[in-house]
Amino acid sequence: MQIWRSSVYLMGLVGLCLLSAPESRAEEPSLSDKGAIVEGAGFTLYDMESIKGSDADRVERDPICDRSKRPKIHKVEPDEAKPGQKVTIKGENFGTKECFHGVAFSAAGPAKIEYKFVNESTIEATVPDVKAGMSFIDVVAGGGNARSKGFLVQAK
Repeated sequence: MQIWRSSVYLMGLVGLCLLSAPESRAEEPSLSDKGAIVEGAGFTLYDMESIKGSDADRVERDPICDRSKRPKIHKVEPDEAKPGQKVTIKGENFGTKECFHGVAFSAAGPAKIEYKFVNESTIEATVPDVKAGMSFIDVVAGGGNARSKGFLVQAK
């Protein structure tokens, strides 16, 4: 019985020593190795490249575009035209001239379309040189894009 008590006591001491022994592990870099603690500023990344400033005049001139108003096309006049002819696109929420992005004809693919921004509800566009047939007209404004009903591109 005496031997058993001594063994339990000894095992308890060994366990206690193992629990209190420091762990050996690879050292992790401290926060001060990644940046600097600057009094009054907290942690900063003083040696990191910063944004190269901004142009206050350019920020002042940037337009404020209302992205919450989705554009709508109500009608295209005339509803059919030949390449090179002008059409008038009437709708709403086309935004300002600075916020208006462009006009596209589905039959023309990514071709650049000539257009004139008249006002928030009217755009004049030139029918591109495409094969005769049905096409859609898209207007792209700050609030998104809108698609017309079918538009007939007539043969030249």
